[in-house]
Amino acid sequence: MVPLDKLAQITRRFEFLEAKLSAGTAAAEIAPLAREYSDLKPVVAEIAAYRQALDDLAEADAMLADPEMRALAEDEIPRLKVRIPEMEDRLRVALLPKDADDARPAILEIRPGTGGEEAALFAADLLRMYQRYAESQGWTFEILEQQDSELGGIREVSAHIAGEGVFSKLKFESGVHRVQRVPETEAGGRIHTSAATVAVLPEAEEVDLVIPASDIRIDTMRASGAGGQHVNTTDSAVRITHLPTGIIVTSAQKSQHRNRDMAMQVLRARLYDLERQRVDTARAADRKSQVGSGDRSERIRTYNFPQGRMTDHRINLTLYRLDAILQGDLGEVVEALVAHDQAARLAEMEA
Repeated sequence: MVPLDKLAQITRRFEFLEAKLSAGTAAAEIAPLAREYSDLKPVVAEIAAYRQALDDLAEADAMLADPEMRALAEDEIPRLKVRIPEMEDRLRVALLPKDADDARPAILEIRPGTGGEEAALFAADLLRMYQRYAESQGWTFEILEQQDSELGGIREVSAHIAGEGVFSKLKFESGVHRVQRVPETEAGGRIHTSAATVAVLPEAEEVDLVIPASDIRIDTMRASGAGGQHVNTTDSAVRITHLPTGIIVTSAQKSQHRNRDMAMQVLRARLYDLERQRVDTARAADRKSQVGSGDRSERIRTYNFPQGRMTDHRINLTLYRLDAILQGDLGEVVEALVAHDQAARLAEMEA
């Protein structure tokens, strides 16, 4: 059973936040209080329903002593005894510690790995898959930087994705994605294996980390596209080098000012993610199970075209509808990964 005193404490905190927001709180305090209130609202609704079910069960038990009400109680009690454990399970999940970054927008980065031009074409397939999934979720999807290959593949791409629950749904996509298929350029019909690396980084605000001006070098250069041809005639592209880590970020849109902003946005996300990975690695030493280690070199998924199969190796999930998945139908995969993570964290809490 979920401890009732803990549930009462959460309800009191929610009521305090509600009163605070209604009382005309100072503008600087509103945003964090509103976020906490929004997070607690569905939890408190679950708590209210659970406590009502417990009250209904106690009332039904008392009705057993009344001959006139006994039949009604005998009908109601089995239903409640099935429903209450289900409600407890939902509450345990709702009470799991939240990842503070789950509500953030995300920076998506895709790079081809082994496999040459075929890997670049696969990277383009993954980009389209995530774009379509974002559209299905009602999210915004903005390309920040994209370098195309000569045959229509992608050498490197970064995109900004914003909307409700973006990072919470995409954070398990980071890792090596492997594809097995017959390339269009393969005359002998042999199946090739190639790969692309995906990184999903929570967007970092300026307040999350301060990057001293002395730590970065900013260069402007002429933007170029696939094969080296010039996209425009002005030196609008921006390259920012973070000197302490050696991280290099480029942005080559038409506006140099916008390029600087976008490059800094990606740099902040990468530095913020480095710190997340450091904390996660330290925590993982004590964890019994994880969806993924956060290691970008970990092979997480295989897309097998001859069999029409997608397999996620972390959770042993295999689906035989590869076409739909590559069209952006990622819902079942995302839900399975989130559920696996929740189950693992529940097991750790109850161990």
